[in-house]
Amino acid sequence: MPHLLRRNNFFVLITYLILSLVPFSPWIFGQVVSRPWRIVATEFIAWVAAWALFKRPAWFHWLLLPAFIVLPVELYLRKFYGQGISTHHLGIIIETSPAEALEFLGNKFWLLAFLLVCIIVWWALSWFAAARTRDLDWHGRSRWGICLLLAAALGLWLYGQQYGVKEFANPFADTPLASIKSSAPPSQSTLGIDNLGHPSGSGLLHSTLTSGHSTSVVMAAAAARFGQLPGWLSVPFAAESFGGTWPFGLAVRGFDFWKEHRYLKDLQQKNQHFAFGAHQVSHQDTAQIVVMVIGESSRYDRWSLNGYARETNPLLKQEPNLVSFSDVLTGVAATRLSVPVMISRKSVTQSLRAGFNEKSFITAYKEAGFKTYWISNQMSFGKFDTPISVFANEADVTQFLNLGGFTDISSFDQALLPPLEAAMRDPNLKKLIVLHTLGSHWNYSHRYPQQFDQWKPSLFGIINPAYTKLANKAALNNSYDGSVLYTDWFLAQVIKSLKASNQLTAMMYFSDHGEILYDGNCKIAFHGHNTQFEFHIPGLMWYSDAYQHAYPDKVKQLIRHKRARINTENVFHSLLDLSDIRYPDEHLERSVLSSKLRPQKRYVDSYGWSDYDNSTFKGDCREVKDNGKSLVQVKD
Repeated sequence: MPHLLRRNNFFVLITYLILSLVPFSPWIFGQVVSRPWRIVATEFIAWVAAWALFKRPAWFHWLLLPAFIVLPVELYLRKFYGQGISTHHLGIIIETSPAEALEFLGNKFWLLAFLLVCIIVWWALSWFAAARTRDLDWHGRSRWGICLLLAAALGLWLYGQQYGVKEFANPFADTPLASIKSSAPPSQSTLGIDNLGHPSGSGLLHSTLTSGHSTSVVMAAAAARFGQLPGWLSVPFAAESFGGTWPFGLAVRGFDFWKEHRYLKDLQQKNQHFAFGAHQVSHQDTAQIVVMVIGESSRYDRWSLNGYARETNPLLKQEPNLVSFSDVLTGVAATRLSVPVMISRKSVTQSLRAGFNEKSFITAYKEAGFKTYWISNQMSFGKFDTPISVFANEADVTQFLNLGGFTDISSFDQALLPPLEAAMRDPNLKKLIVLHTLGSHWNYSHRYPQQFDQWKPSLFGIINPAYTKLANKAALNNSYDGSVLYTDWFLAQVIKSLKASNQLTAMMYFSDHGEILYDGNCKIAFHGHNTQFEFHIPGLMWYSDAYQHAYPDKVKQLIRHKRARINTENVFHSLLDLSDIRYPDEHLERSVLSSKLRPQKRYVDSYGWSDYDNSTFKGDCREVKDNGKSLVQVKD
């Protein structure tokens, strides 16, 4: 086939070969590629299908443009995070403002811009080559035969999805086909796991009665009428496996992201009748204010309250009614995934799934007679289309103060203080106020005013510092400590306001995740690297004298449990117990204010779900690796 070596033909074929080899790029970085032959076979079939349907490359080359554009991102994630673009990564990219992205890129923006131009030129030249040649056109009966075969396969697959497949050991699928497959996404209950991540038979019943009952009944009736697809006719197509290919698998990941956002938009409607049945059992007629502060990117060992040599908490250390927890974990080092675990009963091992079929502690407080507020200094991508904003909009009053500019005064968390004061002046007797801060979100030096720039050299005043440049390690760390110092001031102002109210008041603070900062000889920074520094977070509770007088036993247990092994799953239960709010399905064994507190397994997102307390921390980066067998992660 000498015509394939002609310049245009060769260029097109080499381009497609390079794209197809992207799933094998982990080999370059010393990583493992799972089931490579399945990837090869799937990609071959996908290319044949595309060629047969479109006849010539020039007619489907346009569809490959997204794969060209995101190719640098895919390779970057493969190199530094050991994984390709996922639904979660697409969420971070889409939900990040341009200003925030520029902050992170720093002086690498121009390199990325140059690389993007080169990628687009590459795409354009390969399209031009594909348009100029007709040697690669697929003529003849073989093309129509492939098209008919594809149509038949699609029909069989759709039939199996609609009416079910008789049990058959499929050697190509990851798991045996079920006798009847529901098109509805599985909930955590159908997986035999309750809302706390524990095995649950009643969870399966609840799911059947509430979400999947009507669907399964209809499908069972249809299967009885039309008959299930024989197992030997089933099409061995698994969307998850196809999603691991390139470039075609990118469509699966994009579809998953779209599905997640559609699901989140529908979630409020689906959950509108959900209720905890919560009520406050004591001090119902007492004026009280509870503040929950959600921190950002703050790590435990940079707080002087926790033993750090630098005085980063000079104000909080003066508070006698403050308890700092010494052993708190977040299960996943990403805001959009970690915050839902903190504010609802969603378990860590379900955090990679879109949405949750329950509401948050905001609704429980509302049921108990509290007026609720969500005041955020973080940007809202949309009203109901991020995993956090869905919960935030349960509040009676929801305010997103940051419109996406992360370089002006809105980036200082002090912007939350006037709305806090206004909420406290509300005539309602009982109030829950959630403050979602920017904390130590990069750019660290943009998170605080100049008077908190105490350690030099720093990156303060530099608009686009080179945060990913190892030479800036000292300045980066000094700026990070400045952001913690400012967080100390901010929390002290919240406590000062609560004290001035002369009411029964309390405040909780937990960070969503930590950061790694080129520690020791480690050459990585920020988060998403499976390190101890990202999972070990600060958490604390402050209470007023009136609160201590009202709940002496709770304060006693709080102090007793300050060194207990807990994680962000404990926050929901502790916050409700804080106000003596009870509900039928409560779990006081998860509350740090209860004598019933019991230790639970603490899983973290590191090479599957690793048991943190049975893990080894490797090297200067303190990478978390389970000494046993980590749990397999289940995603939507």
